[in-house]
Order: sequence, then structure tokens, then C-alpha cells
Amino acid sequence: MRSFAPRRIALGGACICGVAILSAQVPDRRPPDRALPSIVATPNPAVAALVARLELERYKATIKGLTQFGDRRQGTERNRRAVDWIEAQLRSYGCPTERLQYTYVPPSPTPTTPVPADPNAVPRAVGGGRPRGVRTPTSVNTDPTKQPNEALRTLNEEPSMPGLREEVYCTRVGSRYPNEMYIVSAHMDGHGWGEAANDDGSGTALVMELARVFSMPDVSTERSIRFALWNNEETGLNGASAYVAQRQARQGVEDPPGSGRYPEPMWLGMIQHDMMLFDHGMPRPDGSISPEQRPEADVNIEFQSYASRAFEAQQLAWFLHAANEKYATDYPAQVGPHMTNTDSTPFMNLVPAISVRENERGVHIGSGWDPQWHQPTDLFSTYSDKDFRLGLNAAQTTLGAVGELVGVAVAPR
Repeated sequence: MRSFAPRRIALGGACICGVAILSAQVPDRRPPDRALPSIVATPNPAVAALVARLELERYKATIKGLTQFGDRRQGTERNRRAVDWIEAQLRSYGCPTERLQYTYVPPSPTPTTPVPADPNAVPRAVGGGRPRGVRTPTSVNTDPTKQPNEALRTLNEEPSMPGLREEVYCTRVGSRYPNEMYIVSAHMDGHGWGEAANDDGSGTALVMELARVFSMPDVSTERSIRFALWNNEETGLNGASAYVAQRQARQGVEDPPGSGRYPEPMWLGMIQHDMMLFDHGMPRPDGSISPEQRPEADVNIEFQSYASRAFEAQQLAWFLHAANEKYATDYPAQVGPHMTNTDSTPFMNLVPAISVRENERGVHIGSGWDPQWHQPTDLFSTYSDKDFRLGLNAAQTTLGAVGELVGVAVAPR
């Protein structure tokens, strides 16, 4: 894959003074301490103040804004317009943006010799757990006639073309350790002839809402945060993989030397968000799904047990779990070891990387727990406020954890 040089915006280390942050403080250029802070039971007042700035209606409005571009399939004009819209929103929040460019060419099909199916084999996603309970078939809809909305069908009819791709990210620069950062991310592309409202408008809107809150003028952080919206997830995690390929070697390099600017701070952790809204439970014996969010719905936090950084990733996952206990208003969280098929995968052997979802990807979603997955029914109108509130609780969970990890402070008014 041939890479294009990304557009670069120099990242400044200007401090917005807040509680316990001194405006004259000189950036500390020590090697990063990768140990997580100790988990404490009591909420941090500054973090709690930021979590309170998350609003259900704003979260819904951001998802709704993304659906104007249909399914945002990569390699289309609607995808490019969605990238432009996301960038404009991030800039309006005061979060300085950059774009990463790469080339995507779909792999050519290779002939294979058919292998007889093993009737005793247990299907599973790579890295996923063993499916249990009622299972229903899942697939990617490629039939435009299954979309009854003519306007949406017309919007989604442009086919994907190979070539140049772009993805956007923005950075909240740390005032004390600008050379260290956490990556908070989601993928903005979708497919299936719907609106990709849940997969992954819900994750994209979550990341954008966190960028909005952390970019407020009375907020400062000791460490940096990068809010990344990957492209080409649905084709095989290509956008996240391109980021790793282009940016990994640039971590912690001061550019220009002596400037206090770090275009690629050291990666301390990576938190991916992919499908936030729908936890209605296992399919019934007839294959149908409950129309209501189940009372025991929860936020799934996953790490991958065989990753090189599995131990640290598990610690990060439990840190988010503790943040959910302190800051989420409605739904609890659970931690699992089966992270798979997500944009955190390219990072998982390099940095503690976790995934936040509505359900386990391999066991639950792969077994038909979300009938809207890659279907024409993945529409904003499909979901209720109970569904959207599950996504809001995921936002509260991540914001709470990241706020503690980066040393957030809020200036008194």
C-alpha cells in the first residue's frame, strides 16, 4: 500500500489554566510513565463536572448529522463529504484538526480450493469467544432494493472506487506532558444501504462529543488526547492500519527540536468505540429480537487476551469499568477478553488497546444479537431514547476514565 504524506498542523503546548495547572509550567520531557493511576472509589470533581456536560439530545443530534450522508461507504463522494463535515464540527469545537492520507485498492480475489465443511466445527470470529445460545444468520446487505426509502437508496447508490482516502483527527494538547497521549477513536464509514446510525455513527458521535467537551476553553489536561475518526474499517481496518504504519515511528519526536511540539506524542493507550446503541438481548427461539432495550443492558469493554500488551490492556479495561461505576448514570459495564474485528486490533501489540461496544463482537453481534448490523434498517429512526442512552453511558464511561488518565482540570468560573 502506497502512502501519501499527511497534512500536518503544528501542535502547540499553550496552557489553558485550570485548577492545579500553572500557566508558566514548562513541559516535562521525561520518558512516559506508562503505569495507570490507582483506581479510587470516589469521583474526581473536575471529571464529574465534564461528564455532566454530555447531553443526550446533543449526542443524538450528532448521530443525526452523520446520517445525512447515508451509509458513508468508503471510496464515495458521500464518504468524502462526511469527512469534511466531521472536520468542520471538530474545528468548531476548537479542536485543531489534521488529515491522514493513504491509498486503498481492494485486494484481488484469489482462487482457493474448496474445503469440505466440518459439521462439528463451532463458528467464531477471529479472536472471539465461542457462540452460545440462540444464533441467527448475519450478513452484509448488498441489495439496494431492500432499502424502501427511495431518497436514501439514491444517496447510497454511488459505488466505492479505489484510490486516495482521507481520515481526520484532532488533538487536545497536554499542558504538562504534550509528548504523551491517549487515542480515543471510532470509524466513520459504513455500508449496507442504511444510514450507518449505529455502525458506527454512534461511536463517531461519541468521539466527537468527547472532543467537544475536552476542547472547551475552561478545560485543560496534563497529557494530550487524540480524537481519531478512522476510514475504511469495513474493508479490513485499513484506515487504522494506515495510521499505525505512518505514525508509529514518529512517536515522541519533538518537531522542530526545542519547540515543545510533538506532532505524534507517545501512545499511552488506545480506546476504540464501535456500535454503542443496541443491547436487546439474545434472539428468541424464532429468531426475533425484543423491541425494547433490555433492563440488564450494559457497556462491553473488551481487550484481547493473546495481544502482546494484554496485561496492560486488561488494566486499562478495568480502569474504564471503574469509571463507569463512578460516572455513568444508567447502564453498568462489563469487561471481557475477546476484542476482535475492530480498529484497536492494529494497535494491540504496540500499546494497551481496548474496544468499547454494545455487545461482544465475536460472540453476540456475530450471533445475530443486532439485526440492524450492516442492514438497511440501521437508521436513526430505528432506535429509541433507551438505545441512545446506552451510547451516552458509554460516552460517560470513556470521558470519566480519560479525564482521570490525562489529569483534567476545570478553571473556576
